[in-house]
Amino acid sequence: MANDEETLRPRQIEDDDHVDETEDEDEDEDDLQGWDDWREDDQDQDQPEESSFLCLFCDSTYTDTQALFHHCIFTHHFDFQSIRKTLTLDFYASFKLINYVRSQVSQKRCWSCGLTCKSNEDLWNHLHEAVSLEDIKPLWDNDQYLKPFLHDDSLLYSFSEDEEAGDDGDDDVVVDIFEKEELMTNLKKFKDICIDSEIQDTYGQYGKEDVASISGGHLSVGSSSGKSAVNGLTSREPEGNTHDKTLRAYFPNRDLKDVKIVNADYFGSYSSFGIHREMLSDKVRTDAYRKAIVDNPSLLNGAVVMDVGCGTGILSLFSAQAKASRVIAVEASEKMAAVATQIARENGLLRIKSPTNCTSPSTGVVEVVQCMVEDLDKKTPIEPHSVDVLLSEWMGYCLLYESMLSSVLYARDKWLKPGGAILPDTATIIVAGFGKGGTSIPFWENVYGFNMSCVGKELVEGAAQMPIVDVIEGHDLVTDAAVLKTFDLVTMKPDEVDFTASAELEPNLCSAETNSSDLGSKTTWCYGALLWFETGFTSRFCKEMPANLSTSPCTPKTHWSQTILTFREPIAISSDNSNLDRSAAIVGSGGCPAVKISLRISIARASQHRSIDISLETVGVGPDGRKRSWPVQLFNMS
Repeated sequence: MANDEETLRPRQIEDDDHVDETEDEDEDEDDLQGWDDWREDDQDQDQPEESSFLCLFCDSTYTDTQALFHHCIFTHHFDFQSIRKTLTLDFYASFKLINYVRSQVSQKRCWSCGLTCKSNEDLWNHLHEAVSLEDIKPLWDNDQYLKPFLHDDSLLYSFSEDEEAGDDGDDDVVVDIFEKEELMTNLKKFKDICIDSEIQDTYGQYGKEDVASISGGHLSVGSSSGKSAVNGLTSREPEGNTHDKTLRAYFPNRDLKDVKIVNADYFGSYSSFGIHREMLSDKVRTDAYRKAIVDNPSLLNGAVVMDVGCGTGILSLFSAQAKASRVIAVEASEKMAAVATQIARENGLLRIKSPTNCTSPSTGVVEVVQCMVEDLDKKTPIEPHSVDVLLSEWMGYCLLYESMLSSVLYARDKWLKPGGAILPDTATIIVAGFGKGGTSIPFWENVYGFNMSCVGKELVEGAAQMPIVDVIEGHDLVTDAAVLKTFDLVTMKPDEVDFTASAELEPNLCSAETNSSDLGSKTTWCYGALLWFETGFTSRFCKEMPANLSTSPCTPKTHWSQTILTFREPIAISSDNSNLDRSAAIVGSGGCPAVKISLRISIARASQHRSIDISLETVGVGPDGRKRSWPVQLFNMS
């Protein structure tokens, strides 16, 4: 268990100036053992061995790289050397590209467009030439791809050989022994540094026994607690402390690839009573469900109900209160299933199976089953398509974090009757732009009369590297809100959980941050995109009393807060640029504020189970129609 704990915690980076030289030498010898083959290739050229090069996309192998790359061109529409030349990739960028492609193929995902296929054959049939190489180049521009995806991947140090043979001495891409030595040194360092090193470099060192969060604009250290303390995730404090601008940072942990291990951690995290108290205390959440269940008697009276992920069983208890005939409460956490059973029993609502020789009826309607919903039919007899109402509180941060929606859709397709109800039946992700008041900058601009804004600016730059879960006030929004994506849970397909959608944000004239004295125009600065969600219990099923659950910054706070995606640099926006001489100014600057911001956002399930990846493309549109694009930003929420 100790080894598992080590993978969940950030690793401390030692200061080279304070490390004993002898220990350094020993560590170098140990850490470089994995790269002995590389040294031997350089030093023992008198006894060359024939290498075998594995295709990037299939199981084909070749004895020279030229044949392999020809195969990739004609079979998989992937021209490696042409991509290198088009993008002027140096050795390190090319090295990253190979590891990136291999990582995507292992997930049956197209390296260029990101489509996930059901099988390797489907992926091979789908592969195509990239539409815009410049747009996707940032996807592999990450130091994590300096670590070989495959052990002993001979292609990584031989991919330039056929270019050396075929080109007229292009020195920019020829790899010599010194470059290999430098790469081995960098790889050794990369292996020793957790993937969180980008954050560590920004905010300093912290011990491996701690989980870090950014509180009040400074780094604080402590144990994680809250709704989902899984995989090193630092989660929110109880709602009563929302006045403290606490930013919650998500540190990706890519070591846990075994779905069973991730599931065990995930369901184990819900064994904490504190998490359930936080959810039950969330009146917006609980009242919306209670209203939808209890105040719609025509829907629940006499119905067979399934509650997916019941927790304490509160939704099942509401269903029993609404006179459901049977409630199947499914809970994967062993501890919480036992707790839910005890609660139902103590409230006289537990369904007790009568002995075969007993004619007395059952004393209750709630039946708690401990398992994942995908394994339900192995645990209790239930006919397919026999459920009248499917209930679940499945939403995570940014709606889709935790990936529980897939389980709900599985239950819908297997057990819900044709025409049966699913609650909630709609879910919508909404986006808006936020201003400086949504960052920690105002705090640092005046600390007991001193200007410390340099700290706030650095923190905002660091925030652009990760998604943040926090509460932003409605008056800190500087654009109108726009619908990004709407899901109809009755009709949607499971693969629609992964999506790409666009939205246009226009300046909010009523924003508290709009500065009417700035160059005679109503100009303000947008620091990023804010995501939140709403779920609907619509009149399609809740005919007597529809309900809505909103996590908007303009409504009462919930334990979900909002999800913050911070731009790398703020964008000036304005609804009136008539008094500006904008001919020479770039769009999005103070001299030429954008009249709208176009966003293209993709959210998809990550390679790590129950995590999500988010990409953000931002384009500013000037009053004269000129456009300015910013580099794509990639976020991982895990």
